[in-house]
Amino acid sequence: MSGAGTPATLALAQAGVTFAVHEYAHDPAITDFGREAVRILGLDPWQVFKTLIVDTGVGRPNLACAVVPVAAMLDLKSMARALGVKKVDLAAPRTAELSSGYVVGGISPIAQKTPLPTIIDETAQLFDTIFVSGGRRGLDIELSAADLARIINASFADIAR
Repeated sequence: MSGAGTPATLALAQAGVTFAVHEYAHDPAITDFGREAVRILGLDPWQVFKTLIVDTGVGRPNLACAVVPVAAMLDLKSMARALGVKKVDLAAPRTAELSSGYVVGGISPIAQKTPLPTIIDETAQLFDTIFVSGGRRGLDIELSAADLARIINASFADIAR
């Protein structure tokens, strides 16, 4: 990996989690970051997961984290149900960046500045390993879904459609 690690890679290494880093040249003109990773790395879009920050509108903090396949969309009603709240909406990009400490397109579910309740779509458990953002655009981390859930204290639920 070129340069220093990210908070996500450093946290995984410190915790002794087995993971692999996959770097690629991010095209600044591309805004569909997950699809870019799928295309360049030659991966299954169901095995690559995007990290989305949602606003529950309830209490403090009022944010939560969803991890869903690039091939799917977050089902907001299912996410709300998984969190035990009435509804959720996608957080504003700037809110997601401030909360996570990462830039949009590079938001990792790992080692966020403000740890959030996190739900991983249950399909992650179908693969030996999954790919999530490593903390910057052009950097994905490959690890087991079980290790991801353990390191970020997440649970699994059917949140994608």
